[in-house]
Amino acid sequence: MRKKYNWKIEILGIILALLWIAPLYLMVANSFKSKKEIFMDTTSLPERFNFENYIQAFADMNFLKTFFNSLLITTSSVVIIIIFSAMAAYALARTKSKLSTIFLLIFVSAMLIPFQSVMIPLVTIYGKVNMLNQGGLIFMYLGFGTSLSIFLYHGAMNNVPKELDEAATIDGANRFQIFWYIIFPMLKPITVTVGILNTIWIWNDYLLPSLVINKEGSETIPLKMFYFFGEYTTQWHLAMAGLTLAILPVIVGYFFAQRAIIKGVTDGAVK
Repeated sequence: MRKKYNWKIEILGIILALLWIAPLYLMVANSFKSKKEIFMDTTSLPERFNFENYIQAFADMNFLKTFFNSLLITTSSVVIIIIFSAMAAYALARTKSKLSTIFLLIFVSAMLIPFQSVMIPLVTIYGKVNMLNQGGLIFMYLGFGTSLSIFLYHGAMNNVPKELDEAATIDGANRFQIFWYIIFPMLKPITVTVGILNTIWIWNDYLLPSLVINKEGSETIPLKMFYFFGEYTTQWHLAMAGLTLAILPVIVGYFFAQRAIIKGVTDGAVK
């Protein structure tokens, strides 16, 4: 039997889509306007597309340098989190003992500790050892990101049969070779999920970089955007252009990686 067409759900979906798109439209449309045009009408399209706003915002934000700072910190942090979390989860899943259970509970319970409760002593300690820089920031992301990542990897690791380890051991492989060449490739769906979660968090994070990075020229995009937006609070045309530049790398990155992202999330859900 043919299912009855439900036009109410389609209308609801269109309304929700418009609600999501509306802020993006206002930001992009006003980024091409002059200051006078914005105060006259914020909802209309610009009379002409003024790219001078983007040129000035690009230069004032030192966008290329800031973009590569964010890219370096995010990529390095996510890769390190994935490698260390997967290896730790493999060791905990394959070592069945009270000690491994205690360690797993410690990692899980660490997710319940709010960052605000430890940020002051953490920054104080890192300042004493001269690690208030990009390297220290990456190390902090490793500490804060491994708890959830280990938890996710541990759950996926329990679905990988131990017989694979035993067969590889008989063939002469050591523990590292078993993990790196056999187990880790099988964890690709959960690896994509872990990578997505940590990339979104680290790329958009403002609080931790604002506490750790104190050197000019080392700012991430959210931190630089905060300074830029504060400087141009009344210059809305420049502020909108700067915001558009800030979110553009995320949109472009998702456009090129959407197949891998969707496949990784759906595969992880099926498993």
